[in-house]
Amino acid sequence: MTFEDISRRGLVLLGCGKMGSAMLAGWLDRGLDPKAVYVTDPFPSDWVKSTGVNVNATMPASPAIALIAVKPQMMGDALPALQKMGGGDTLFVSIAAGTPIARFEAEFGATSPIVRAMPNTPAAVGRGITAIIGNAASTEAHLATAEALLSAVGQVVRLEDEGQMDAVTGVSGSGPAYVFHLIETLARAGEAQGLSPALALQLAQATVAGAGALAEAAEEDPAQLRVNVTSPNGTTQAALEVLMDETDGFPALLDRAVAAAVKRSRELADG
Repeated sequence: MTFEDISRRGLVLLGCGKMGSAMLAGWLDRGLDPKAVYVTDPFPSDWVKSTGVNVNATMPASPAIALIAVKPQMMGDALPALQKMGGGDTLFVSIAAGTPIARFEAEFGATSPIVRAMPNTPAAVGRGITAIIGNAASTEAHLATAEALLSAVGQVVRLEDEGQMDAVTGVSGSGPAYVFHLIETLARAGEAQGLSPALALQLAQATVAGAGALAEAAEEDPAQLRVNVTSPNGTTQAALEVLMDETDGFPALLDRAVAAAVKRSRELADG
């Protein structure tokens, strides 16, 4: 399915908050006709209203795509608006956290192609990563379409089964918050050593962003990159002896943090 097909049949965007808006911006930048997009949102932003898309207008009966971007707690009120599109040629794509495919199959029917996706917040700057998995009715063409849509805001990976989605949530879905907290605490540690708050924050932000970019671009793996900047008996080694402590360093702490996020994701999915 191409943007031409979508332009002909229409794309419904149910919910247009930060993530939905980031995706919409990516699609429009790639040439999708705004008149082919139908946004349903009780509080559309001024930016959404300025794009030329259809806002809270009558939706097409059988759009090419219906992308569900509402919060899980709003699902019960929002999904009935899409019910009539089920069982036909509409591909449903959900980016709602913690909502399993079975929930959508109950609403739209198991014969409807449904792709569940887990993006993360760097999508707002086109640097997100999204994991996808389709139901039994989703063909390779459906998955390719979902991948093309979601690649507008970053990388896309495919999962082998839906059970992996909880682990994805714990790593990349919630992961940006872990990194933001690292920036916070690194800056605070710099302040404790005599730097001004503004300078400590600038150093921490640039260091984390730069290290992340290097980790993606370099041929070496992160372990080797770490070794490359660690001189024997130097300053970095002194710090890493604290951070890599098996009992209370990063490894044990992140294992517990990710496990807690995965546990909560499973609890939310179970209702």
